[in-house]
Amino acid sequence: MTVDTQTAANEVYKLPPKLFDARCKACWFVAAVLLLVGLSFGTLDLQWAQFLSAQAFSKMGKFLGELLPPETSPVFLRKLLAAALETLAMSALGTLLAVLLGLALALPASKTYDGDPARWRSLTRLLLNALRSVPELIWATLLLIAAGLGPFAGTLALALHTAGVLGRLFAEAIENAPPGPAFALRVRGVPSSRVFLYATLPQVLPQLLSYTLYRWENNIRAAAVLGVVGAGGLGQMLAFHMGLFQMGETSSILIAMLFLVALVDALSFASRRWLAS
Repeated sequence: MTVDTQTAANEVYKLPPKLFDARCKACWFVAAVLLLVGLSFGTLDLQWAQFLSAQAFSKMGKFLGELLPPETSPVFLRKLLAAALETLAMSALGTLLAVLLGLALALPASKTYDGDPARWRSLTRLLLNALRSVPELIWATLLLIAAGLGPFAGTLALALHTAGVLGRLFAEAIENAPPGPAFALRVRGVPSSRVFLYATLPQVLPQLLSYTLYRWENNIRAAAVLGVVGAGGLGQMLAFHMGLFQMGETSSILIAMLFLVALVDALSFASRRWLAS
């Protein structure tokens, strides 16, 4: 056996790397995360015995039994349909506004090539952090003071919070786009706006759309929750009927929420398959 053959054989049959290597940064990071999780179990008052007791299961079973049967009267179903459409409209319009604002903020928040000065990058990323750090419920509470009760405040709350999330994701996608096509246009003196439209955007558009559809799914649930503070839609109905302990109506509202989430999930899946084909 020649030296080259022996070397090739050693490379083929070499043992797998160690599970933990002292020089592996990822290994240390995973170890730190596991340590943090272990410490979390020790510091939180997790009452597993009470949660898994027969009495707890009995109470949960009684509560679930009170949800049956759902309310199906025509008058209530008409109100439910109107509230579901309102929730769907809030989530769709809020997501659309968030896409526009997020993309507008993602451009100055991204560094598109090595020589890009990106003067507004730090300030814009700080703004994106501020937008997504405030939960939708807090945005809705603040906007209710200015806009009053109803879906308008909920729509704006969804738009502001989601713009912070999408802006950060869009900026990362733009920065990670392959630089070749943009560089080829830039060296020919093409303006930056046209470089983005003709080189960068076509490459990252499927990724941007995927992020948008995922956030739309999340906003369906968030729009339902925002109604609890008076922002309209299914959430407002849910807070009202649960407050009166009308469990049949509550069950119908929960089923409508589940149907909306499933509908948007199906639309997202179909859109992704259409783009991939």
